[in-house]
Amino acid sequence: MLVRKVPVFVPASPWGLRLPQKFVFLLFLSGLVTLCFGALFLLPNSSRLKRLFLAPRTQQPGLEVVAEVAGHPRAREPESPPNPAPAAPAPGDADASSQASPRRRKAWPRRTHPTGAREAATAARSGGSAALGPQEGGVPFSFDFSAFRSRLRHPVLGTRVDESKEPQSLVRARREKIKEMMQFAWQSYKLYAMGKNELRPLTRDGYEGNMFGGLSGATIIDSLDTLYLMELQEEFQEAKAWVEENFHLNVSGEASLFEVNIRYIGGLLSAFYLTGEEVFRVKAIKLGEKLLPAFNTPTGIPKGVVNFKSGSNRSWGWAMAGSSSILAEFGSLHLEFLHLTELSGNQVFAEKVRNIRKVLRKINKPFGLYPNFLSPVSGNWMQHHVSVGGLGDSFYEYLIKSWLMSAKTDVEAKEMYYEALEAIETYLLNVSPGGLTYIAEWRGGILDHKMGHLACFSGGMIALGAEDAKEEKRAHYRELAAQITKTCHESYARSDTKLGPEAFWFNSGREAVATQLSESYYILRPEVVESYMYLWRQTHNPIYREWGWEVVMALEKYCRTEAGFSGIQDVYSSIPNHDNKQQTFFLAETLNHCVSVDLQALGQVEDKKDRTPEGKPWTCPFPGLCDLGQAP
Repeated sequence: MLVRKVPVFVPASPWGLRLPQKFVFLLFLSGLVTLCFGALFLLPNSSRLKRLFLAPRTQQPGLEVVAEVAGHPRAREPESPPNPAPAAPAPGDADASSQASPRRRKAWPRRTHPTGAREAATAARSGGSAALGPQEGGVPFSFDFSAFRSRLRHPVLGTRVDESKEPQSLVRARREKIKEMMQFAWQSYKLYAMGKNELRPLTRDGYEGNMFGGLSGATIIDSLDTLYLMELQEEFQEAKAWVEENFHLNVSGEASLFEVNIRYIGGLLSAFYLTGEEVFRVKAIKLGEKLLPAFNTPTGIPKGVVNFKSGSNRSWGWAMAGSSSILAEFGSLHLEFLHLTELSGNQVFAEKVRNIRKVLRKINKPFGLYPNFLSPVSGNWMQHHVSVGGLGDSFYEYLIKSWLMSAKTDVEAKEMYYEALEAIETYLLNVSPGGLTYIAEWRGGILDHKMGHLACFSGGMIALGAEDAKEEKRAHYRELAAQITKTCHESYARSDTKLGPEAFWFNSGREAVATQLSESYYILRPEVVESYMYLWRQTHNPIYREWGWEVVMALEKYCRTEAGFSGIQDVYSSIPNHDNKQQTFFLAETLNHCVSVDLQALGQVEDKKDRTPEGKPWTCPFPGLCDLGQAP
């Protein structure tokens, strides 16, 4: 033995150790054994070793945890492999078994869902929720869709007269035309690009792009609500069948957090709330879990790109040399993520977006303005560039809609919205020599006198928020909304195609026109017609219907091709040069907003704030989001 060769040891026994040394050796050995067994049973990820020593436990149905992304529980259902060439579903093919049929509760308590894995397990054991296990493709939480629908203020599809008795009015003819455009766009996509993210109508093939991390079918999912609201039942069933059979989440690319959220998760959530079909809820929750690693930053402000395979994240290389997150991206998650918590019972989604609010509330804002670039590491603004158009736009939209979605109980969102709007009006709002009102861009105190097409949503946003402003400012905001929308209409009216450019300027004697070719394109964007829709709904001034119809006619003349709709590269040329791309938002938003201006079936019912269509007292459809807040 080694100890026999060490000179200082004088063996006193056949083992070469004295009694005190034996005691120390045995103490060390017992400690080592204890440490090994403690590690075996107590350290994470030891379940495989535990099976060697412990008898297997029977898993109770519905106790599967929801997702283990970034330390949070995750659904353990294995995804089916992607279909490399999904066939178009048969028309009208619907799976009746997928229709959710939750039980109606007598009352909706303040919090109806478990707040964590332990509470979820307790609820499942007590039989309080009809959770689906992995074999059914579900997640362990039940949302009471019947109770939700009973709390809606209006019917989902509105009300309409018997079409057989309805006169052949101009309005009816126009709405049927817009529906035909939607059908044509869908059928073209189905014929040439089914399962791909977008249609390329000139080359008659599909396009995947690099924003979605390997996810497919962006056009299908983004179009679900439009198909349903237009009552295109056969087409909706085709889309639903594709989601059920071919929309797989086991992808491994890099994805835009923002784009996946607004197109995929937003589309799935809308479809679920419209129909109650469980497949949409389950897919939305699982996809939301895949986005959580984007929030793994020192401040909790997410980075713009998430890697679905490694769980790593990064900022866009063009965003201040990869050091910044974008206001419009991390500021446009709140609505969807609160609903993911509402539908899953997993609080992590709500916690992530509430932390974003916390950071934004605490940080100093120059003159009350929100710059577009924020460091997710330090939590400091990286550049004082402020825009209500690209890079900033939907942040402001989500504030006012968070207030409204919460049945007007999210006071924080309300305060942030009106404070931001006052700062925008003070420092960015201008009136041109020709009398056009516009919102300029601000760069450290210096104004760029231009307005982007993306900023044209602001007319509708300001109209939407006017009702809840201070009483003395309501009329002012309604007029401001009308003036901004008029300016955006002028950017359309002053082009040869009657479609608006990507950006337009107010300088050198030229107003509401692009000054260079790189800003003269139109990619089927919805923001201008969106403002027409809001202004029509608020005022019922027929001018907004006429402006909306002008857009429809221009789309037909300059953007329609033999195999779908395409953007154009120069709105000032009457001979269109198409960009060969039918954007998902053309079906999801542009045509949706066009038909909403003319479709009598949507929302044309008396607005009784405290009553449902059945005459029952109205309560918030989302108790977990509203804290049972009653609409004032």
